[in-house]
Amino acid sequence: MTATESDQAGAPPAVQTVRGPVPVTELGRVFMHEHVFVLNEEIRQNYADWDEDEQVGAAAAKLSALAGRGVATIADPTVVGIGRNIPRVQRVAARTGINIIVATGLYTYNDIPLYFRYRGPDSGADGRDPMTDLFTADITEGIANTGVKAAFLKCCIEEEGLTPGVERVMRAVAGAHVITGAPVMVHTHPASQSGLEALRVLGEEGADLSRVLMGHSGDTDDLDYLTRLADAGCLLGMDRFGLDILLPFERRVAAVAALAARGYADRMVLSHDASCHIDWFPAGLIDAFAPNWHLEHLLDEVLPALREQGVSEQQVEEMLVANPRRYFTPAGARTAT
Repeated sequence: MTATESDQAGAPPAVQTVRGPVPVTELGRVFMHEHVFVLNEEIRQNYADWDEDEQVGAAAAKLSALAGRGVATIADPTVVGIGRNIPRVQRVAARTGINIIVATGLYTYNDIPLYFRYRGPDSGADGRDPMTDLFTADITEGIANTGVKAAFLKCCIEEEGLTPGVERVMRAVAGAHVITGAPVMVHTHPASQSGLEALRVLGEEGADLSRVLMGHSGDTDDLDYLTRLADAGCLLGMDRFGLDILLPFERRVAAVAALAARGYADRMVLSHDASCHIDWFPAGLIDAFAPNWHLEHLLDEVLPALREQGVSEQQVEEMLVANPRRYFTPAGARTAT
């Protein structure tokens, strides 16, 4: 069983969502990197002022507003390390019509959790990393007895580079990808060109690079670097629109337009990496330093600016519809056009 599957012969493949499988042909417009919640769960449980019902309701309202504007699906790469809580996301999903696709994996820029310190990389079934077994089970069996199956994998390689912990997680993610066929998303740090190192490691583990999405590629307008990644087969996550503090709006838009003009619209996806709620920042800080970092910025400002720079409607639909559909379709499967 893989992350995407057909219910019957001849039917289009289906991708798992929080509410169950959805045909890839019905995903519609997809924002490929958004979060429902990003939380430090131990801080939340012990110290935070948190109203569960209020936060679930606020998240559902934001996603319902997005759905009302024609976005049918979000891919939520919230994994272990940044507060994945599937029952909470299920409550949100039950109150909004948007499809929420969830991930498995582990989020770290450096060390692995102490849980894995004495569970070594060859201590799982058949000598595999036990992380690989956990990630595989999330995809094939479901997450934490919720009945919700992950549909893609997530790992990171940040400014710290390929630390031993980062490498172990990346190879474990690649192992689960090879077993299940589920696609991979990598959080990268374009300023250090860490995506190239990710390509090397994933390739060594036998990953299908056409099923790899290099997240946060839009944090740079170094077109030579970006085309190297795209030419290797992977998708580019132009997915931090609104975080102008990392790269100004005009340069983000210009980079997408330039790549589209070079014929790379089929290698890009668009989103914000925004959250319905994130607890990383004190109250008011996001509004002060990133006022456009919200789920509707693409619709309000980014798409009009791309069109002004010559990006066609067909290319917009490639980035929002066709490319996500291809990402979630198993290699060799056919879908209706």
